Parts: sequence; C-alpha cells; structure tokens
Amino acid sequence: MNRFCIDVGNTSTHYGLVSGQTVTSTGHFPTKAFEASASREFATVVAPLLAQAESISFCSVVPAINTHLCASVADFGLPIFHLTHTTCAGLDLVYPKPSEIGQDRIANAIAAQEYYGIPAIIIDMGTAVTFDIVSSKGYEGGIIAPGLAVMTRYLHEQTALLPELSADDLLNVEGAIGKSTVHAMKLGVAVGFSGMIDALLHKVTDELQNRKESDPVVLSTGGSIANLTQDWAQKCHFVGNLTLMGLAVASRRAHSG
Repeated sequence: MNRFCIDVGNTSTHYGLVSGQTVTSTGHFPTKAFEASASREFATVVAPLLAQAESISFCSVVPAINTHLCASVADFGLPIFHLTHTTCAGLDLVYPKPSEIGQDRIANAIAAQEYYGIPAIIIDMGTAVTFDIVSSKGYEGGIIAPGLAVMTRYLHEQTALLPELSADDLLNVEGAIGKSTVHAMKLGVAVGFSGMIDALLHKVTDELQNRKESDPVVLSTGGSIANLTQDWAQKCHFVGNLTLMGLAVASRRAHSG
C-alpha cells in the first residue's frame, strides 16, 4: 500500500510516497504557502502522487496551517491521518508533557522502533539538531542543540567582519589550524559541530549503559549529515526519509488498531 506522507516543517514541507521502507517521489513545498491561496498549488503539484496513494498521513510543527493543508487535499477523497502524541499507537510516551514533543520526532521514533529496533538514538540534523531516545520503556525524551545553519548565521550576524558560510563551504575542510579568517571559521564550525554531536552522543550512550540497556542503534537523518567529519559519520546509520517512513507506520498502526 502506498501512503502519501507529509512532514510540515517551519520552513519547508517534505512529502513522498511510502510503502514500507521504500520512499519515492519525494519533494518539498514552502510551508508559508499554505497560509494563502497557494495551497491550491500544492494540490496541483502532488495530484499525480495522490492518484497512486490509498491514504494520507501527516505531521506538523506549524499548527496554524494544518486546516489549510487538509483542505488542499480534501477533494481527493483519501482518508487523512494526523500523527500527534495522542495518535501514536504502539509507542509509549514516557515523557512528562507528551504534547510538547514535536510530531516529526514522534514519527522518527516510530520508524526507529519499527525497522531498526530499540534502544535507539535518533539524531535529526536540521535547523536545530535533535536527539530522540527510544528505550525499552518507550519514547523517553531527547536533546535540542543548535544546528549547522544556526551556527554559521550567528557568527555572521553578531560580528562585523566575519562572512556567512554556506553548507557547501563546510565540506572537506582540511587541516587543523586556520590559515585565513574563512579557513578558521570553517574549522571552528565543521569540527566543532562534529564534536558537539559526538559529546552529546557519548552522554546519552553512557546513560543508557548505566541503566543496563543494550547498545543502542544510532540513526541519523537531516541534511547536515554531509557536513560531519568522516570519522563521526561512520558512527551512525543515515536514513534520509526516516520521518516519512514513521508517518506511514503510524497511519498503518492507527487504521489496523
């Protein structure tokens, strides 16, 4: 069964057709466009994909556009499932305030639980870097840290002379001592970013091991994975469409239940 899955982010909405662990026909749409009549444009763009789907599943971190999103695809007559902290069948949320958990993070946890096993640590490298931990107890919580784009933009905006680096500037940074301002920035951000991720991962892994959990599966997703140093990137398993996969699992569980 193909499910059309939609992950509404603050800036961009990611979508694709999902069948099991296979994700095809992915694309992006500006989230702010749902706030205006441009939402009809979304329906036009995804119409060929909806013709191949049997249901729609979505999560959103922008509640204000949810009604517009649903209205834009309503004419296709497909059942629509919204993943929230109250609809995540099969995943226990052992978290003091479940309503505060990002719906995309719940989707990631469900995909990890379904396809990769627990305990699992999921690292999502977007605008912010999030760690989510799924143990034998269920979804426990995580960590939120600044993402790569936040680091580079902050350096530029808060200083008079430092330029803004692009993600491509941070690929394959050589050496350990900067020989120019830009080279020094590249090292500071690229190596520092990897070091931050590594330190956080060690902290979480030690916590799980102290509780006698088995060694966790470490999954990563999000665009900034390419900017990690090579030695760090080898410590995790990258899954590009983890959120969409989790949305499809959550929809299946809800309907079968």
